[in-house]
Amino acid sequence: MAPQSTSQSASSTPGAAAPHLYDDDGDRLLQADDRADRIILLPAGDPRKATFDRDRIRIQWGQHLLADLLARRYRTLVCGVNAADNARGVIAQLAELLPTSQWNAKSVTAHAETFARSLAGDDLLVLKYDFDALEVLALLRPPGRDHFTLEDLARGFRKVAQMVEGRRDRLPVASVSFLGAKSNRLVGHAGGEPTLESVARTMHEAGFRGDLYPPLSMWQVAPTGVFASYPFPRGLEEMRQGGF
Repeated sequence: MAPQSTSQSASSTPGAAAPHLYDDDGDRLLQADDRADRIILLPAGDPRKATFDRDRIRIQWGQHLLADLLARRYRTLVCGVNAADNARGVIAQLAELLPTSQWNAKSVTAHAETFARSLAGDDLLVLKYDFDALEVLALLRPPGRDHFTLEDLARGFRKVAQMVEGRRDRLPVASVSFLGAKSNRLVGHAGGEPTLESVARTMHEAGFRGDLYPPLSMWQVAPTGVFASYPFPRGLEEMRQGGF
C-alpha cells in the first residue's frame, strides 16, 4: 500500500469529479495495461503550503533531459566524465547536438585527462565545460577506477552545491541520476547499482537542490508508485518499519 497525501488539492472540492485528461475518448483509449511502459505518480505534501526555501529535489519523471537542455530550460547540467572515454556519455551527446558547441567526445576526454594527471587515489574534481548557453559541471571519476561510488557523489555534490548556490547565472540546474550510465556507472555499497532513493538522499544531504532526471529504464517501474520530489513522505519510512 502506497503512502497517501495528507490533504486534498487546493483546487478540489469534496465529492467533485476529477477533470478529464484528454479530449473526446482519450481517457478511455489511453488506459495503460501491464504491457505498457508507465509511471504511477503518487501525490505527496500539501500544495497550499509553500516557502521560499529550496528544500527539495524535483524528480523529473517522464521528461527528456536532452530535449529540455536544448530548449534552454536549464543553465547548468551536472554529470560525470572520465579520463579514458566519454563517447557514450550524456556530455558527448550534448556536444553533438548543440550547434554552438566547441566540444566533442575527444576534446571532453582530453580536458578530463589533463586534470586527472594531478589526482591521486580517490581524489575527485568538478570540471567546468562551457557549452555557450549551458555550463556543464562534470564530476571527474577518480583515476584507476571504472565507476563512481556514493561517496564520490557525496563529495562531488558538496562542491557542486557550493558552485551553484548564490549564482543566479547557474540556475536552474539539473543533474543526471548516474544510474544506468554507459560511460560512468555508479556502484553502491553492495556492489550493484544503488537505488534512486540512495542517489537522491546523497545529493540532498550534500546540499544539492536542483532537478534530478531518472534513467529511462525506470519508466517501467509500475506498479510501484513514485514521488515527484525528494525527501519522500515520512509515511514511506513508517511503512518500512511496519507501521500504517
